[in-house]
Amino acid sequence: MHTLVHSPSATTNMLDRVLSSRRVTSHLDASEMDASADDSKTKKQNLSLLASNYLSRLSHFCICPTACLIICLLLAVILITSLALHSRSFVCISDPGSRAGFFGLEGLESDFGSLGVPWSNGFVVKMRIGNGVFLVLLWNLSSNWLAVKLQHGRSKHGKTVQWTSKDLIKGLEEFVPIYETRPIKNNMYGMGFDHSFGLWFIARWLKPDLMIESGAFKGHSTWVLRQAMPDTPIISLSPRHPEKYLKKGPAYVDGNCTYFAGKDFVDFGSIDWKSVMKKHGISDLSRVLIFFDDHQNELKRYSYYLSSVLYLVKQALNAGFRHLVFEDNYDTGTGDHYSLRQICDQFYIRGGGHSCFRDSDEARIRSKRKLFWEKAVAIDELCGPIEAWWGVGGWMRDDFNHSNKPISYAEHFQNSRFIESILDVYWELPPVAGPSLTHQTRYDPARATSPIVEDGRYGLFQRLGLSRLDRSVFNGYTQMVYLEISEQES
Repeated sequence: MHTLVHSPSATTNMLDRVLSSRRVTSHLDASEMDASADDSKTKKQNLSLLASNYLSRLSHFCICPTACLIICLLLAVILITSLALHSRSFVCISDPGSRAGFFGLEGLESDFGSLGVPWSNGFVVKMRIGNGVFLVLLWNLSSNWLAVKLQHGRSKHGKTVQWTSKDLIKGLEEFVPIYETRPIKNNMYGMGFDHSFGLWFIARWLKPDLMIESGAFKGHSTWVLRQAMPDTPIISLSPRHPEKYLKKGPAYVDGNCTYFAGKDFVDFGSIDWKSVMKKHGISDLSRVLIFFDDHQNELKRYSYYLSSVLYLVKQALNAGFRHLVFEDNYDTGTGDHYSLRQICDQFYIRGGGHSCFRDSDEARIRSKRKLFWEKAVAIDELCGPIEAWWGVGGWMRDDFNHSNKPISYAEHFQNSRFIESILDVYWELPPVAGPSLTHQTRYDPARATSPIVEDGRYGLFQRLGLSRLDRSVFNGYTQMVYLEISEQES
């Protein structure tokens, strides 16, 4: 038996050699530095030397580096092929297009906009290998690691909204003159132009037989729904009746609307929808559109770890409704409730998930974005204790930020899997126009999909009549989302 003896001096020398190899050489003169820099740009690396260096690195954590390299190459081919074929099979994406950088945007655009995890350093691929079983491969190019795991869930292949960007532009041309006639000109704390257009467009496109809104405030959303569908009945749920606001200023009360408001208020989950649908002659619940602008969360109605958004989705699912719109869909690290966008912000979604490392690219970019946008979130604001970035610093906010509960990453992940399992479509309304046109300074465009009217297209912006609107109406964008729930098996 041989005994290995390490002397303190040998250990110190070895540590010094390692540290010195990682230090920046500070004693080179200018000519040496220039020569070194020029040589690094022009010198062609010997392929055999590169291969041997890479194999030597692999040998530190792989018994047979050659076999590991072959396996990695095969997996890389599978990953790239699968990325091309399956990267759009997720539900929690909003189908963005690519756009050029603006105000310092860096990196490629993801499903969460141009800013997210610098996902060009790695990617995630999910491949279906059986009935409801998926192989998930997570590859990090910079750190040279690969994770493989099995995941159970439902696959959504190619299901998306029917409308196109041309349809949205055509809708804007029609909606701007309508919006200018709105009875509530100053809808502070309510919907601005972007979401008003989104709600009008979706209702107009789907042409439902019944429209339900939860949260009416002064009645602006009721008015928007009425402009979209002049003869369709509306059901409005609101703790306070909109007519109460008439005493203080403009409000809207609809003559063809059934109000569960004020003393007659009933929560969405407490209504006997079967009876209500029968009363309105509705037999096909896929012909009903529901609009939620409801931050309320009465604790007695929910289990401890169930947010109001999840509660409403589950209640709609149980009642059989299929078309939902959520007005406030706050980004991760912001807002007063745990939103669907926060739920969908996961590592397996392109651009989803976050790093709390203070020296990361994401931290640097976020710090820069704070100089331009009020709602941009710095890395210290994004991350809570133990590097919890999901929700708002690891917390699930609710009830106008009056009811906050910690949530583990495991629970956050399971919430996403539930949403994925029941949805056919998740579509975020794009901003109406780019910030150089609207002059909005609140939401960070790097965390949003490409606008309908992109920056630089002032002629179109003006032709659509958007230049006539006060710039303040463009400051309320919070990623309004349309959901189509899968048809449930009976």
